[in-house]
Amino acid sequence: MQTLQRCQGLSATGRTGGLVPVVAPAHRGLSQRGLQAAAVASAVTNSTTKLPASHLESSKKALEQLKQQAVNRYAGDKKSSIIAIGLTIHNAPVELREKLAVPEAEWPRAIEELCQFPHIEEAAVLSTCNRMELYVVGLSWHRGVREVEEWLSRTSGVPLEELRPYLFLLRDRDATHHLMRVSGGLDSLVMGEGQILAQVRQVYKVGQNCPGFGRHLNGLFKQAITAGKRVRAETSISTGSVSVSSAAVELAQLKLPTHNWADAKVCIIGAGKMSTLLVKHLQSKGCKEVTVLNRSLPRAQALEEEFPEVKFNIHLMNDLMACVEASDVIFAASGSEELLIVKDDVAKMAPPSEIVGSKRRFVDISVPRNIAPQINELEHAIVYNVDDLKEVVAANKEGRAQAAAEAEVLIREEQRAFEAWRDSLETVPTIKALRSKAEAIRAAEFEKAVSRLGDGLSKKQLKAVEELSKGIVNKLLHGPMTALRCDGTDPEAVGQTLSNMEALERMFQLSQVDVTAMAGKQ
Repeated sequence: MQTLQRCQGLSATGRTGGLVPVVAPAHRGLSQRGLQAAAVASAVTNSTTKLPASHLESSKKALEQLKQQAVNRYAGDKKSSIIAIGLTIHNAPVELREKLAVPEAEWPRAIEELCQFPHIEEAAVLSTCNRMELYVVGLSWHRGVREVEEWLSRTSGVPLEELRPYLFLLRDRDATHHLMRVSGGLDSLVMGEGQILAQVRQVYKVGQNCPGFGRHLNGLFKQAITAGKRVRAETSISTGSVSVSSAAVELAQLKLPTHNWADAKVCIIGAGKMSTLLVKHLQSKGCKEVTVLNRSLPRAQALEEEFPEVKFNIHLMNDLMACVEASDVIFAASGSEELLIVKDDVAKMAPPSEIVGSKRRFVDISVPRNIAPQINELEHAIVYNVDDLKEVVAANKEGRAQAAAEAEVLIREEQRAFEAWRDSLETVPTIKALRSKAEAIRAAEFEKAVSRLGDGLSKKQLKAVEELSKGIVNKLLHGPMTALRCDGTDPEAVGQTLSNMEALERMFQLSQVDVTAMAGKQ
């Protein structure tokens, strides 16, 4: 992961190559008063000391001022930062990843909790067997990071000092590029695997019902899905067997003494997507019979119908131990958040046949894990987890290097498209300010004209004069407004639009416009 920077604490120093310093504030152009206001707000947020009412009121005003500066370009502050923070199989062991894993059903709750922090505006959760990543839009870069770290530590129960060495932290372009690579399968353990695209799409789908999954993250994940589709459609990166399940099957076959599935009795725990892929690749490797355990029969029966050439022995979870004892290779791919098989369970079982080396092999691709690692202490059993799959994926990466290079080009194109769209949002405050200023001038001049005319005009005539003034203003604003509107699809057009915006701000002195105040008067 070339752009990843480990989060070694808020005192880390920056490095070259485009990486962002962990602690460097994003207050480009922020006044000293703004910094002081942020500090006051943070002190109140993080302190347990009871402050006087006047101090609390002042801190609330300071935080509100910081928020207004973040959304109003005329306060001189940089727009909110997109932050990616989390851990992946590349830099964190499964023992830690499973503690931070968030089930899909809990994503809305996690988004809501994150957005309750004062410096986090939007949030998204991407939690799979290989990664746990949070994407947030932060009102303040370093305070937003601090709040996300606090949430990660609190929800996982892992002290922050133990968590930080394994975290990666990315900002803005690095963060968006990372998500595009994830969606394209370039950051996966098995390069080019397709399941991650479905998982990114699920984040987007769940986010549609979450208020905290706002405009920026909605646009980012939508663009990432497009990038993932293009990578798979326009390159050869996804050809062949590419998934965690296929790697698990290859690992297990590699460990069998005869390397032949006809010599081993296979059991699969779970009947979801991972199990479907397991059966698919087992069949392609010559496996003719599998035992499937699941909490309910319908999903297991649907799996049986999908692979008519494979003989299925379907059981409910009540038969778990009996089925495990009767098997030589056991794959765990269930959604259980608890251990299903522990050391004492396996210790009571008779060893497998000599043809499989008298060892019962467990391949656990669930996160959190379903098979206790202590089983490795037994003489006739061995447990592999997703981290052990690295042994069989190195050749995969070498063979897909050319396709990966082609994919990077496509990802850069989609990233530029997203950045152009996001930049186009900057013109919205300018449009509002220009129209507010024009309307304020029109209304003032209209009032002057009415006062000079006295009572000599009827209501109908006054309305006609007012409509005339509005028509003149709209005609004059048509050209500037057209120059400020852009759909964000063309980066060059966005650049021209932003140049027009800066020119209009100077000409009409829009930095002095208080849009909120003017709207109130109107």
